Amino acid sequence: MKALYFAWVRERVGLPEEEIAPPPSVTTVAELVAWLRGRGENYAVAFADEHAVRAALDRRHVKPEQPIASAKEIAFFPPMTGG
Repeated sequence: MKALYFAWVRERVGLPEEEIAPPPSVTTVAELVAWLRGRGENYAVAFADEHAVRAALDRRHVKPEQPIASAKEIAFFPPMTGG
């Protein structure tokens, strides 16, 4: 699965994107975030506040309980505001 990071999530992780291979026990977006947090200090900082990061699976906004099953891409970004 390709992980994409945007805005300050990208700055904190230190990468714009990467290929990830979570273990089979990781089945939802929330579990994936928890798994990423355990990958290092930069991920722990980026995902410290799980409510401050939004996710999209294959370019569709999803909630944390969404299964990641056959997704090819997940994007993480901060909440957006309009103006």
